Amino acid sequence: MTTGAAEPLLALTDVNTFYGQAQVHFDLSISVGRGHIVCLLGGNASGKSTTMKIILGLVKPRSGEVTFDGASLIGLSTPQIVRRGIASVPEARRLFADMSVRENILMGAFVRNDRDAVAQDLDKMLTLFPKLGQRLSQRAGSLSGGEQQMVAMARALMGRPRLIVMDEPTMGLSPLYVDRVLELIRTINQDGVSIFMVEQNASLALEIAHEAYVLQTGKIVLSGPARTLKDDPRVRDAYLGGSEAA
Repeated sequence: MTTGAAEPLLALTDVNTFYGQAQVHFDLSISVGRGHIVCLLGGNASGKSTTMKIILGLVKPRSGEVTFDGASLIGLSTPQIVRRGIASVPEARRLFADMSVRENILMGAFVRNDRDAVAQDLDKMLTLFPKLGQRLSQRAGSLSGGEQQMVAMARALMGRPRLIVMDEPTMGLSPLYVDRVLELIRTINQDGVSIFMVEQNASLALEIAHEAYVLQTGKIVLSGPARTLKDDPRVRDAYLGGSEAA
């Protein structure tokens, strides 16, 4: 089951994943078209975070295939996958709390050797995230949740990725920062970066996504254009079984 472009940038095909004897994914198939925002919706223990770990090489599926730009990612280490052009904005940001904002952002360029271009990209990040320009020497751990999310997004962009995978990008943020983060995701996508995001807040995710998938106990139960799913009453049943999806 696929959506998006005929030749997707990222594709998971018939993936089956286990933790010991417990099966987490059942023939999971997802695709992310080039230049698209794709969201994966689901409740707790639905297999969303494991999907992210598979893309980043942190968990190896027992069967199935994962390809990026037509090449398999199975068996590659996380640094190798990052070098292919995939960056991550992990759940809860995962910043180095005792390091400065500048140091955290520059961590995203660890695979790059072009110092002049890295400096130029840092300037671009401060244009995209102007608040961070006032916080560069500040400890990252002292920032608000919304500011930390912006650091995590800037860090990801410093690797010049073609795809960013985001795990719960709006979780724990104030309504003001939720709107700002969604606006930034749109802006990043308009600059040519594809986005695959895991999100529990269905209504927000479906506002900005091109395509969406609903994952329930390791199985895709709904998929299609986001605007179609947004108006589909089945989303309420498939996503946490009730009105939280609305």
